[in-house]
Amino acid sequence: MATGSSPSVPPGMENFIVGIIGMGDMGKMYARRLSDAGWRVKACDREELFESLKEEFASRNNIQILRNGHLVSRASDYIIYSVEAAAIDRVVAEYGPSTKLDAIVGGQTSCKAPEIKAFEDYLPADVDIVSCHSLHGPKVDTRDQPLVIIKHRASTDSFNRVETVLQCLHSTHVYLTAHEHDRITADTQAVTHAAFLSMGKAWHSMRQFPWEGARYVGGIENVKINLTMRIYSQKWHVYAGLAILNPEARKQIDQYAKSVTELYKLMLGGHLDELRARVLRAKETVFGEGHEPKWADKPLLQDSVLDQFSLGGPRVDGSTPLPNNHLSLLAMVDCWSALGIVPYDHMICSTPLFRLWLGVTEHLFRDPDRLDRTLRIAVEDNTFRSDDLEFTFAARGWAECVGLGHFDTWRERFLATQKFFEPRFQGAIEVGNAMVKAVLDSTKD
Repeated sequence: MATGSSPSVPPGMENFIVGIIGMGDMGKMYARRLSDAGWRVKACDREELFESLKEEFASRNNIQILRNGHLVSRASDYIIYSVEAAAIDRVVAEYGPSTKLDAIVGGQTSCKAPEIKAFEDYLPADVDIVSCHSLHGPKVDTRDQPLVIIKHRASTDSFNRVETVLQCLHSTHVYLTAHEHDRITADTQAVTHAAFLSMGKAWHSMRQFPWEGARYVGGIENVKINLTMRIYSQKWHVYAGLAILNPEARKQIDQYAKSVTELYKLMLGGHLDELRARVLRAKETVFGEGHEPKWADKPLLQDSVLDQFSLGGPRVDGSTPLPNNHLSLLAMVDCWSALGIVPYDHMICSTPLFRLWLGVTEHLFRDPDRLDRTLRIAVEDNTFRSDDLEFTFAARGWAECVGLGHFDTWRERFLATQKFFEPRFQGAIEVGNAMVKAVLDSTKD
């Protein structure tokens, strides 16, 4: 692990050119950050976007927009494929053979197995392979965020050159193999995304903007709502590739749907003792025993921080949030327990979303009284029963879609819910970004 700090181009690399194939949100962010640090960048996207990209980056002398990936590959010393995981095989097959002699190639996809296979299948043998993955979205400050670097097939000199280029992001470098990356990203992202996707789909099915009523109020609810909006404001393929192409992710999303369904049945049947026993077993597995907990002395999140970020405005004085059984959180811990995942093991590779989700989950389980009250509400209070039914349907629907490997079905499900929430995205994104920043700042040592 190392944290990059030098933003300048070192002697001997003044003529080093970074190529970026795929100018989506992450590709553009990389192009801007690298060019700001003095690196020369050649970039492209689909040919029909050539003119608009040239206009967008006309003021940046260090960035040259080219018409296609052949031109980028022939002229660049380090080529980054910043394309969606589902397209990586096709794009590398087309442009890989044009790669400059002795160049270095990497990718920014969220699932490395298909990326590495494409590189091995289509790149010339003289090309080195050093991949990367910034574990955050394009609008998050890259400073101190985890940046995975994978030395798959490369000399020490090539690897060092890539690290030198990426130092300008000021991210924390994490060194993994492609297999380790996929396992850890599944552990830290797959089920997290499934939970938020399911919440959004459930609210959409109920034609409900959750922040407009008194049902979803308070710190935990603010995280649920803001991060759900954050996910649905992104492009659909950002989450589809990780879920569908990563075998570990498939298994975890399926288990999450099972945990949701089985816990909901216990709630519906009034089986409080059985529900309590199951949840407490899962708590011990994931968070440790009372005298030897796995969480730190300091909680990851504080309610006082989260309460500031409600899309519906501040609470009315004296109002009390409606009790919630937090099925999504109980199922998360049950799922982690069933799969033997200890979330704290991978904090160095955690995304901001995962840290927030783990934080609110920990917040619920740290307080025995709060947890017991949640379990009693789950059985005795019907306020959220219809919401939980829709949430269960949604979790099972996403799991089935992932199990079948249907990108088209995923896209249609995602876009339908995105369209429902779209009129509210602008305000939600602003609040969500502020919340992420405040929470990350509050958790720094």
